[in-house]
Amino acid sequence: MGIVDKAKNAAEKAVGKGKEEVGEHTDNRDLQAEGQADQTKGSLKDAGENVKDAFKK
Repeated sequence: MGIVDKAKNAAEKAVGKGKEEVGEHTDNRDLQAEGQADQTKGSLKDAGENVKDAFKK
């Protein structure tokens, strides 16, 4: 996995965590769910990149 991909995925997870936290503190369930979805997307992208890397070796 490239450094750029890792950084993008980590950023997506961090933004998602921030949205989730803000949603929790403001009682905004939609924002909280959006944050969780962003974190999940970042994790899935990481997993996909790891699979690609495994097949390259």
